[in-house]
Amino acid sequence: MDSRTVGVLGGGQLGRMMAEAGHRLGVKVAVLDPLGTASPAGQVAELAVEGSYRDADKINELAELCDILTVEIEHVNCEFLSDLEARGVKVQPSPRTISVVQDKYAQKEHFREHGVPMPRYMDTPTEASVREAGTLFGYPLMLKAKRMAYDGKGNAVVKDEGCVAEAFLMLGGKGLYAEAWAEFNKELAVMVIRGEDGELRTYPVVETVQVDNVCHTTLAPARVSPESAAQAAAAARKAVESLWGAGAFGVELFLMGDGGVLLNEIAPRTRGGAAVHWYGKAEARAGRKMAHVTFCADTMEELRRKVAPFGLLPGPTAAAAAEEAGAAGGEEAGGSRRPLVSVIMGSDSDLPTMKASADILETFGVPYELTIVSAHRTPARMTAFATGAASRGIRVVIAGAGGAAHLPGMVAAMTPLPVIGVPVKTSTLSGVDSLHSIVQMPRGVPVATVGIGNATNAGLLAVRMLASGGGEASPATGPPGEGGGGGVEGSPLLRAMDEYMARSGKEVEEKALKMEEQGWKAYLSAKIDKSTTVGV
Repeated sequence: MDSRTVGVLGGGQLGRMMAEAGHRLGVKVAVLDPLGTASPAGQVAELAVEGSYRDADKINELAELCDILTVEIEHVNCEFLSDLEARGVKVQPSPRTISVVQDKYAQKEHFREHGVPMPRYMDTPTEASVREAGTLFGYPLMLKAKRMAYDGKGNAVVKDEGCVAEAFLMLGGKGLYAEAWAEFNKELAVMVIRGEDGELRTYPVVETVQVDNVCHTTLAPARVSPESAAQAAAAARKAVESLWGAGAFGVELFLMGDGGVLLNEIAPRTRGGAAVHWYGKAEARAGRKMAHVTFCADTMEELRRKVAPFGLLPGPTAAAAAEEAGAAGGEEAGGSRRPLVSVIMGSDSDLPTMKASADILETFGVPYELTIVSAHRTPARMTAFATGAASRGIRVVIAGAGGAAHLPGMVAAMTPLPVIGVPVKTSTLSGVDSLHSIVQMPRGVPVATVGIGNATNAGLLAVRMLASGGGEASPATGPPGEGGGGGVEGSPLLRAMDEYMARSGKEVEEKALKMEEQGWKAYLSAKIDKSTTVGV
């Protein structure tokens, strides 16, 4: 139980969610809002002060009730917050950060200095400078207010030079900047949490769909490739790393057609949570956010079916659909179904071994992805893969590696998913080095290790894990062949595995009968004539 009281400047729906979370954690929350106890946050918070979050006297009144101050909206009195901080009042994030975020142009300048990728932009104090931006960037372009701009307010699309005067006048004619048009495939967002010690933690990348310039739908995880998700997370971390103080930061980004990621903007506060939330607003107006609801599903197809009656999820554009297919592993992921198993290897030289896992997964109709992830040559890619696998819907990882075979163990150290290690045979020690590298994991980091080169068993073990866990995607058909076995009920994968085991047993029985009929010498001679290789 935490006895401290957190003071929140702003009493909207985000403040309400903070107060609800505070109740569960035993943290008292007090809010400052013009509506006081009638505000969405004021209705559920321990305390509520009625007044403007720009009023120094009211902010001071809130500060006297609390141990720390924070914000749920950035349009606050930063100058007075800085004074309070100088007098020893804890304010998080730092007023310096809030001040930068308040001014969208100051944001751009700050992040440019710190090397964060963004669309091109320029200051436009006059109509002539907007036309200059049009010459420089081309049309259409975005004209934006530097301050008090959110949810599409304070923004105007300038389609051509003839629209400059109207847009400039509509936005007040001062405090404006121009931004080059970003032809993005998707809009993404990342929640980055920064501690007082500067440590950063990121939530999985999500995809946002805007309707009338307001966030309408959020998809988690985003329907993007692991590489795009890693780029988005890296850009978000780089942006937050350059700021001051602790807090939760919502970082909005554009996923471009070339696969690159550009920062759109950042807010020093949380985004909507994963639950049903009524915001408690007294008045309903067209376009006003009154509530949000969360739908959960294992696949995008299932999610589309759930939300179809409500018209919440628009169909993907061609570019977005291609990106979504890339996220699912394309053809090798089993068509449009999200992969449940990820087959990875340290080098393409491991593919002749690892293809056996893919063959088994295809036999059982299990959707999968297959790619190269090197622990030594691409450590950043490995980290992004391992930390993002669970959020993408992966249930089991099969990792093959040879020699200093660190890939399975390193992935297992960074994901809660079960990892199956395949020691790949090497020319130096025939795979014994690979086996020892994988099987000798420290306590607390388990890797289910199969025999040297036995990727077939890795595939079969993955199928068994999915089947026994009750969460597998049912294959359209089981593997070809005769049915039979132990009469497993319920799970299609369990039934298919039962049939596979029955066929394997039947093959051995047929070989035994043939050997008994021919005699072992004749049987062996015929077998040697066919192949001198002994299979394991």
